[in-house]
Amino acid sequence: MNEKQTMETRVPAASERARLKDGVHIEYSPRRVRAFFDNQVIADSQRVLLVYETKRPPMYWFPTADVRIDLLVAKADAAGISSGTVHWRSNTKGKMVDNLAWNYAEPTGDLAPLTDHIAFYWNAIDAWYEEDEEVFVHPRDPYTRVDTVHSSRRVRVVVDGMTVAETNRPVLLFETGLPTRYYIPKLDVRMDLLEPTDTVTHCPYKGDANYWTLRVGEKTYKDFVWVYRKPIPEIPKIENLLCFYNEKVDLHVDGQLQERPISPFS
Repeated sequence: MNEKQTMETRVPAASERARLKDGVHIEYSPRRVRAFFDNQVIADSQRVLLVYETKRPPMYWFPTADVRIDLLVAKADAAGISSGTVHWRSNTKGKMVDNLAWNYAEPTGDLAPLTDHIAFYWNAIDAWYEEDEEVFVHPRDPYTRVDTVHSSRRVRVVVDGMTVAETNRPVLLFETGLPTRYYIPKLDVRMDLLEPTDTVTHCPYKGDANYWTLRVGEKTYKDFVWVYRKPIPEIPKIENLLCFYNEKVDLHVDGQLQERPISPFS
């Protein structure tokens, strides 16, 4: 097979396919979502919309009926109004945030479902909750999956010609839209080449990551290696609990009889 044929028939990686997504997708979230600002609930809804826009994580959009509009004031923003966007600042008589929320005055086309809905700037809100669990960074995408599996693959990490890690017992992490990550036991890593840093990053699917700088010879690679010391224990949370098929019982949530879903288990 020549080089041209190889390029024409190559299957793109998942990360490449993820970058090709475009347009707007809107759907209902089945979760109750609450936003806390200035020591009070500023939005609380069981009818939140998840809105996906090109190359962005999903955003929560709340029905205005489920928002404390009295805690917001629309800004006289000529540039925003001309583009059909209304920006809102806080009005809690306490914490002042100039850009707290926004909405579309008259959404049309793909954005029409956002009529009478409003979104908050993620970092302007003090705390976000899905049901009774706090979420960080951005809403969890129900189409993003994270799987970890033990492997006997031999993995070796080389930097500038030096082997800095080598193992035949890695844990492979598969995350939608990202390359496979190979997590290696400390005993199989040249820890003498690493220096801890103060950097901490946050992932809504895995938790908080801490970092090390790698030094190889005269070269320094800052925040080159990371670890999740206390990853989010999602699956173990349901240990020893019982669940019934929604399709086969009358299920009441907060006193509301839920409609029986249609599924292969109906």
